Amino acid sequence: MSRYLDPKADVVFKKIFGDHPKLLISFLNAVLPLPKNGLIVSLTYLQSEQIPDIPAFKSTIADVKCIDANGRIFIVEMQMNWSDSFKTRLLFSASQAFVKQLEKGQEYKLLQPVYGLGIVAYTYEKSEEWYHHYRLVKNNSDDIIEHLQLIFIELPKIVMDAKYEKLRLLWLRFLCEIDEKTTIIAHELLDIPEIAQAINLSEEAGYTPNELAMYHSYWDSVSREKTLILDHYTKGKAEGKAEGKAEGITIGEAQNKIAVAKKLIALGLSSEIIMQATDLTHDEIIALIIQN
Repeated sequence: MSRYLDPKADVVFKKIFGDHPKLLISFLNAVLPLPKNGLIVSLTYLQSEQIPDIPAFKSTIADVKCIDANGRIFIVEMQMNWSDSFKTRLLFSASQAFVKQLEKGQEYKLLQPVYGLGIVAYTYEKSEEWYHHYRLVKNNSDDIIEHLQLIFIELPKIVMDAKYEKLRLLWLRFLCEIDEKTTIIAHELLDIPEIAQAINLSEEAGYTPNELAMYHSYWDSVSREKTLILDHYTKGKAEGKAEGKAEGITIGEAQNKIAVAKKLIALGLSSEIIMQATDLTHDEIIALIIQN
């Protein structure tokens, strides 16, 4: 019986989509919002140094960068743990790819669209929507600047909905369903030649000892990242409770002083006596007198 590796892991993701352009073409055509007359027919992988990286969360990100026959640039990133920095990271990478298309003195009309695709193995929005498409759109109009687009997909929330193309859902099911626990593979996945090839490339037997070590190291780093995030959350929650309690005591004391001052004002005592009794300032007491 074949044993499979999770394609969301860095080494597997890159073996599938970073070494086999036909598979990446099929995947991108399925999951990106490309027009029927604008599908990718061929692509070339970019050198990593052509688009600068941000080191944050590098241990949990697998990325592929490429350019198609029409000059459009595609950046694909897999994120295991959502963070607010991931959205800005992808925007940064896409923006850098857009800017660096032109050599000094070249015309802006030569600029080609850049697509940033972020695949997130984590739920980060409370809505049921799992496919998030961002474009530059003029307020209250249909005027769109197509040159920079970001797409984020939340894998845990994917549902088989007829409004989405079948091939898109099948590719995303591949990312969600194939892992070390896989024993039976759905025939719908095997019926698509490109997905069937991707499944074969996920078989553990096809990986060297060094690649397997990298695979397990990847998941160790993901676990550590999750632990750190949970620890920060727990610590922040505890500190928030403590600060809230202290703040509550402070507010309560202030409210009590005001209540006492109001009673003393009602008794007709002078502001000097009220100041001594409550520690309120002269201006604060005058303000209370005016309110009354």
